[in-house]
Amino acid sequence: MTDGTSRPLALEALATWEPVLRLLWDGSSSARRSGHVARHSWSLGLRRPPLPRPGRAARSERIRAEAEAVEPVRGALAEAGIDGVSFVADLAGNGSAVLHLLWPGPGVAYGTTGAYPGAVVLVEGALPEPWRRLPDPVPGAVAAPSASPVALERMLRERLPGVGAGTTESEVAAAGARLGRPLPAELAVLYRVIGAARDGDTARRVAERAAPVLGCALLPLDAVYVADAAAREVGWEWGATAAVVTGPGARVQGLAGSPGWIVFGEADGDRLAVDLTPGPRGHLGQIVRLDHEQVIGAELVADSLTDLVAGRHREEGRAGRGDWSPVVARVNAKGLPHVEAAVDPALEVLTIGVREGAPMSLAALVGLPRLRTLTAYPGTLADPLEVGRLTGLEFLRLGVEEWRALLDADAVPPTLAAAVETHGAPDPLAVAALTDALLTLRGRPPVRRTVIEG
Repeated sequence: MTDGTSRPLALEALATWEPVLRLLWDGSSSARRSGHVARHSWSLGLRRPPLPRPGRAARSERIRAEAEAVEPVRGALAEAGIDGVSFVADLAGNGSAVLHLLWPGPGVAYGTTGAYPGAVVLVEGALPEPWRRLPDPVPGAVAAPSASPVALERMLRERLPGVGAGTTESEVAAAGARLGRPLPAELAVLYRVIGAARDGDTARRVAERAAPVLGCALLPLDAVYVADAAAREVGWEWGATAAVVTGPGARVQGLAGSPGWIVFGEADGDRLAVDLTPGPRGHLGQIVRLDHEQVIGAELVADSLTDLVAGRHREEGRAGRGDWSPVVARVNAKGLPHVEAAVDPALEVLTIGVREGAPMSLAALVGLPRLRTLTAYPGTLADPLEVGRLTGLEFLRLGVEEWRALLDADAVPPTLAAAVETHGAPDPLAVAALTDALLTLRGRPPVRRTVIEG
C-alpha cells in the first residue's frame, strides 16, 4: 500500500477514505470522481443540483456532510505532516472502488485545481521571467518637493501627542543593516516618533492611535521588509502570463517586486511601501500599495510619507495593470481575431482562447525575439508540432492531445521551464501520465502515487 515513503498507513487505508467514497458514489452506475483534500480545505468535485430558494438549510446540510466525510483524511494528513493530497476514484455500481492518490513532489504541486496539478516545473528552482526582472535605473529620480522629515515629525507629534519615546537611532540603524540599506529619512523619522518596535500593551495602544493618522497599521520595526520578487510568491501558471510593463510616463515600475520597495504598513491585507526605485516620472521615497489580490505591479498612494500623513493622496492606477499590448496578446472571440494580429517584436505572452473559425497556424510567430509564454485552448492549433519551432518558450499550456503530439514527435521545446496540461478538463489520470512523461523527459522524479482497491 505504500510507495516506499514514510507516510503513515492511515492515509493509505480504504477505511480513511470510505466516507468520501460513499459521498461520491451514486449507488447505481460506474463513475470516475476526482478532487483534493487538504488540512484546511477540500474540493470533492460534487455536482450539486440547483436549490429552490431559500435553500440555506439544504446547502448547510451538504457542506456539513462533506466536512464529516473528509475529516478522517484531514486528520491523517495532519498526523503525517502533509499539506494535502489529490485523488481519483473509480467507483463501480456494485460498490467496489479503485482509489488513486497523487502526491505533491519536487516537480509538481497539487492544490486548488483538484486532481489536476498546478504547473509542472521542469527546471528546479526556475522562476517566471517577471520574477527575474530587476528595476530599470532612473538616474534623475529625486524626492518629491513635499518630502520633509522635519515637517513629518512635526505633524506626527501634533497628531499623536504623548506618543512615547519612539525607537532609538541605534535601533533604526540596526534595521537598516538588516535590510541591507539605511532606512529612508522619512521612514526613520516615522519609527523614531512612533516606536512600533516595542512589544506589549503600550505598543498596541500606540499602533491603534497611529493607524488613523497613517491610514495603515504600522509594522514593528523588526518586521519591516524588502518586497522583492521573492517576497511575492506565485505559481508559474499565473506568473508566466504576467508581464513587466513600465511606460515612459509611469510613476511606478510595473514589477513583481523590487529591492527598493520597503514595506512598513498593512491595510486590508495590502502592504504599503516606500519606493526607492520609482518609474520615470516618479519620486524617490513615494508611497506605493501592493495589492494582495494581484501578482504584479503596485499602485501609487502618495508622493511622500509627509503627503501620506497630511492626507494628500494620489488617485492613480496600479502600475502593471491595464493595456499590456503589444507585450501581452489574447486571440479569442472577444479579443484579436487571429494569430497574425498579435505579431510584434515586443510580444512576450500569447493566449489563444475559444473562438469561431478554423484552427490556426503558429507560423507567423516563428522568430519573435521575446515570445516566452504560449497558452492555447484544445483544438485551436492547426498543427501542434509548430510549437517546436518557437525557440524561446519557457512556459507552455496546451490540451492533452496537443501535448501527446509534441511528445510523440519529440518536439517539446527544450527551453521550457514549466508547463500546464489542464485545458479542457481532461481525465486527471491522463494528465498525470503526461506529467510523468514531461518530468521524465527532463530527468525529474515522476508523480508519486498510491493505488488502493477495496
